[in-house]
This record gives sequence, structure tokens and C-alpha cells, in this order.
Amino acid sequence: MKSSWSAFSRPQNPAAKCLHLVRLNSVTSRSELVAATGLSQPTVTRAIAALMSAGFVNERMDLSKSQGRGRPIIPLELAELEPVFAGISVGTTATYIALFDIKGRTIRDADVDLPVANLSQDDFIQHIMAGLNRLMADLDRPLATVGVTTSGAVSPDGVVSAPNLGWHDVNIGAQLSEQFAVPVTVSSAVAAIIGSEIQSGEIIGDAPIMAIFADDSIGAAVTEDKRVVPIAVDREDLTTHGLLASIGKHGQSLNDAVSLSHTQPPIRTALDRRAANLGTVAARLMAANGASTLVVAGSAFIDDSKAPAIFARTVRQTLPNGADARLRMIPTHREMVRDIARAVALDLVLREPLAVQLP
Repeated sequence: MKSSWSAFSRPQNPAAKCLHLVRLNSVTSRSELVAATGLSQPTVTRAIAALMSAGFVNERMDLSKSQGRGRPIIPLELAELEPVFAGISVGTTATYIALFDIKGRTIRDADVDLPVANLSQDDFIQHIMAGLNRLMADLDRPLATVGVTTSGAVSPDGVVSAPNLGWHDVNIGAQLSEQFAVPVTVSSAVAAIIGSEIQSGEIIGDAPIMAIFADDSIGAAVTEDKRVVPIAVDREDLTTHGLLASIGKHGQSLNDAVSLSHTQPPIRTALDRRAANLGTVAARLMAANGASTLVVAGSAFIDDSKAPAIFARTVRQTLPNGADARLRMIPTHREMVRDIARAVALDLVLREPLAVQLP
């Protein structure tokens, strides 16, 4: 079932399109932006003027080139902004908190060991606030926005329901906004995976792209009409908890199950079955949404070295045009949490740059 809302989208307004391309290039020009965006010269000129006025873009007069009688070409570059953007990636047992600059570079980060389901909602949020305050201490740079990724379902106003975290209607967005007095974006982790692809320029054109995340929870998302739409996947048996329950290994980890599988063939069979079932689910979702590109992440693919090949083979065998499918796996948990924290931290300012009041 698709959600009606997501934080992320392909750049849509002229300012966002221009800022996106300026971020991806060390220097560019107005004429190059016209060619790349398909916008008119006056529209690009107005968008760049607005971005310069807001402090996002600088002209490089030292690199200007004369065109004879015409106006010289003045290259553009992304400004070195003072404000920082906070990203928080909530996990089942640990939460990653980081500060990024407008270019997406990590300024400071920290891992906070927090078994979310064992804490009250208020206690967890207090820990997160304290962690972010520690990162901001002595930085002498203002905070511009806060972004949070989490498992489960997320409403437009930042209310989260995530069974694996023990959360039901947790309004984390409002509490963080009140504490830090900045705009707060809350998103599902799987939508943020696609958001990261958009921000890094990995998504080219308008063809749908899908992401699937399989760990203690499972979810999917797809680009649709330039936005990212989360998809609920109601398959508890494909989560790590469901797998461990099926093999009678409650309280253990996926790594434990993989280790045991070397000497206990039934466990290997269960792991292979899970990888194949994930491939079938992914292929059916791709076919239903017209997606030929799939990004996968989560311990189901990272912690079991045999799973990716089984998953990929099942996807290609199940899809009608499976040979043309483009599959990409985020190879490590650290890379995933950093990427999605960065994506949600920068989402608002990159999606609506002129709507963000920089401190």
C-alpha cells in the first residue's frame, strides 16, 4: 500500500533545479544550467539571482571569460554556508546523529547506543536531543534544519508508528522542532535511500526507481511523478525477527544465524528462502510500478554474504524483463545510515531552498 506523502522529490522548481546542478559541479555557468534544465535563460537568471541573494550561490569573477562584444561568462559555485544541517537515523539498537554542511560533507557525527523499544518515547527523544546538543557544543555555527529517518509509517507532520521500535503515533517532529526552533523533517528510512540517490545525482531522468530495506523491519519506496512514495510491505516473516522466530532462535542476531548455518543446513535453507522471497516481493513491486532500477539496503543483504546473489537471481527470474534490471546494493550499514541521515538533513533546503530562512 502506497503512502500519500514523502519528504523527498526530484528537484521541481527552478531554484531547486539550479541548486541541484550547482552542488553537483565544482563550477558551472548560467548557460550550462539552461542546457541541463531545459529552463529558459530568463528563468535561470532569476533563479540564480534569488539563490545568490539567499546566500546559496557565488559568482567566480576570477574565472570569468570574455565573449567578445557579449557579456562575459561568469562561472558559479556553491557557497560555503555557515549554517549546519542535522540528520538523525533511528535504528533499533543504535541511533546515528550527524551534522552536515550544504555540500553534504560530514562536520561531526556520533553513534548513540539506544535500545529504542526498551525506552519510553520521551526518554528516547531526550537522549536524541542531548546527543545533538553535544555535537553542536563549541561548534560556533548555527543549526538550520533537523531531519530524522525511522522505520515504520510516517505522517506529513512527523508522527511515527513503528512496531519494531514500540512506537505508536510518536510526534518526534514536533518535539524536536520545539527544542531546536528550526524546521524538522521526518521520513521513513527507505524513502531516504531514494532521497540520497536523488541528491547525489544517481537518478537520471524520470524513469521510476525503487528501494527496498530489509532488516528488523521491511519497507519499500518508489519514485512517482517526481516524488518519492513509501510502500508498506506487510511481510513480518521477511524481517530479521520473523526469520529468527521461524528457526527458533529468538533473542539472537542475524549474524548468529549465519554462523550456525555453516553446520546446520536447515538454517541455511531458511536464510536462502528469505532471500528468494525478498527477491520475489521486490520483483513484483518493480513490475507493478514500472521500475527497472532497484536499490537495496539492510542487514538481510549485508550480514548474509549468500543472500545478495540469491536475491538478485530471483529478481531477474521473476521480472518479465529481468535481464534489463539495474540492481545496486548499499554495501555497509555505516554507509547507509550516513547517506540517509545526510539526505533527510538536507531535504528541505534542497527541495525548497528559497523557503528556508538560513540563520
